[in-house]
Amino acid sequence: MQFYAVYILEAHPSDVWQMKSNIEDKVVFASPKTFEEREYVAGACVRKLGIRFPALIDGFDNTAEKAYTGWPDRIYLIDNTGHIAYKSKPGPFGFKPDELSDALKRTAPAGRSISTRGTSPALR
Repeated sequence: MQFYAVYILEAHPSDVWQMKSNIEDKVVFASPKTFEEREYVAGACVRKLGIRFPALIDGFDNTAEKAYTGWPDRIYLIDNTGHIAYKSKPGPFGFKPDELSDALKRTAPAGRSISTRGTSPALR
């Protein structure tokens, strides 16, 4: 089983919808204009949130965001056949860790148990 974070659109860019909490948390970024800028902001996000699994970056065509309605953020579980086994409500308030845990247990290969130790607290 593999976990990935997919960085999509900047949720609260300073040039569009700046939030006071972004200023307080020192995560103030304008909308990236190049892939390198998006890569930099995504890296800052991963470091600030303490994400400990691989992160992928959606392109400027926003293919992943459009396909999975990822904004502002979502949790998906894709089973080994490529089908969506779990889709959270919009986060962070729609995240229900127990629902994800149940879905992980249902999709685990036969005979294998699921442990969420060592994963991001959002996945526990």
